Amino acid sequence: MTHPGGVHASGKPDRSEGNGVDGDLRATEDAATIAQLRARTAELEDNWRRALADLDNFRKRAARDAAIQREEERNRVTSALLPIIDNLDLALEHADADPQSIVEGIRVVRDQAAEVLAALGFARRDDTGEQFDPARHEAVAVVDDPAAAPGTIVQVVRPGYGEGERQLRPASVVVAAGANDGG
Repeated sequence: MTHPGGVHASGKPDRSEGNGVDGDLRATEDAATIAQLRARTAELEDNWRRALADLDNFRKRAARDAAIQREEERNRVTSALLPIIDNLDLALEHADADPQSIVEGIRVVRDQAAEVLAALGFARRDDTGEQFDPARHEAVAVVDDPAAAPGTIVQVVRPGYGEGERQLRPASVVVAAGANDGG
């Protein structure tokens, strides 16, 4: 209930009417609220733009760091291969030597290369005698071999390197035929 003079029964000014001093007070408060909301909106928009800029800078920095890491890894792998090339050069220089020493030298260089691959996480596998696994092996031939159980690898034509998700390549193998496989 409003009393004369614009005062509500509670003792507070009645602002239900939009005229006079009370109306001006309400308009001033509304303008202040709007100004505060605009300032807060501008602050939030500034924070948002800064966050976008920070994210963009992070993406650029991450791409730059990844490129540096790739280059460092490429250099590390290449450095690991250099001794192999050096040893092959030495073998070529001694090509007129005893054929048996050349064969032994090539074997040593091959072992050295296999050690580099193993150090990189791609160990050479010898799968002879294992059960054929299409995830790890590629069958290049099937043969009748009464001495081997069906599905057993009897010969590795080209070795596989690595394991599971880190398999560089599957082994190319010859598999013993089963009773229904034929030869």
